[in-house]
Amino acid sequence: MRDYYTPGEVAERFDLTLDTLRYYEKAGLLRRVDRSPSGHRRYRSDDVELLDMIRCLRDTDMPIARLREFAELVRGGDNTVPDRLDLLQNHQERLNERMAEMRKCQTVIQHKIDYYLGVLADRAPEPVKETS
Repeated sequence: MRDYYTPGEVAERFDLTLDTLRYYEKAGLLRRVDRSPSGHRRYRSDDVELLDMIRCLRDTDMPIARLREFAELVRGGDNTVPDRLDLLQNHQERLNERMAEMRKCQTVIQHKIDYYLGVLADRAPEPVKETS
């Protein structure tokens, strides 16, 4: 992994807009971004690794406040590992509950699809019988 990445490279890697990337910075999910000697923003490789985890947590509906808490714990060093583990285990439990609810909804939807397919099959015109 390289030492630094441009905002464009990071945005492309995670399919983000530059505005979203700046929002993550302002929300405290990423530490203060370094600047190159020419003044351009650049991200450290550990910022990119953290952003990978943040995207995963965000995609599973972790609120921004919890994401910020997680990011701060990561930046706090190895002594925060128990707190990070607790935060992730709690999130995993909520995610498991949500997935179970989604599976129930999926079953209801599939039942309705099957019902409608049956209704349409009953309405299908009978094939025309050929007569000689």
